[in-house]
Formats: sequence, C-alpha cells, structure tokens
Amino acid sequence: QLQLKESGGGLVQPGGSLRLSCTASEFTFHYYAIGWFRQAPGKEREAVACISGAGSSMNYGDSVKGRFTISRDNANNMVYLQMNGLKPEDTAVYYCAATRKSLVTFRLCVRDEYEDWGQGTQVTVSS
Repeated sequence: QLQLKESGGGLVQPGGSLRLSCTASEFTFHYYAIGWFRQAPGKEREAVACISGAGSSMNYGDSVKGRFTISRDNANNMVYLQMNGLKPEDTAVYYCAATRKSLVTFRLCVRDEYEDWGQGTQVTVSS
C-alpha cells in the first residue's frame, strides 16, 4: 500500500492562494496516477484535480477549473495543487489519492478508481 502524505493546508482569506503538496516514499511513484479530492462537513468527497503518472493528462472538477492547477515532479516524488482565487466554498479537508491503474483521461477523477489515500490536510477560506 502506498503511503501518501499531504501538506500545505491552512487558513487563507478569500481571493488568496495556497499550494498543497503530496508525497510518497515509492520509487515507482511515476507509475501512479494521483488525484486531489476534498470533503467538506456534511458533503460527499468530490474530485478536485487529477494527473496521470507521466503528467501528460489532467482532469479538473468543474468548480475549480481556471483557478486550480495540478502538477507533478516525479524526480522528487511530489504532486502539487496550486490553488488561486480561493473562495469560502473551497473550505474542506483535501486528500491526495493514488492508483496504479492506467486510466483514460475521463476516468482520472473517478473517486472509486483510487486505492490509496492520505490522511488529508485542512484548507479553510475565511475572512
């Protein structure tokens, strides 16, 4: 089982930015598609942004398109989520998840395709 660790969460004002990081100690990290998901209190866990193992394919949730960017650095086993233009409705626990499956782009952000999950990091957007 892949051990994933998120970092970078915190409190930010509306309109601000945060960068989340996800890392794993696994030399075959580049084989894993990575997804960022979030869960707000009382709501279902939803997809935010997802990236293929090679970084050539990305997919985003509709509510974050144009504001969030996912990227990865396989040499350092890192995946990043740059979040700009944050809104109060972005407040949630953010999780990174991994899968060894080779997914087509439209399946990249399907929550049930992911097998390994981190513990999550809290993002709070509030003035």
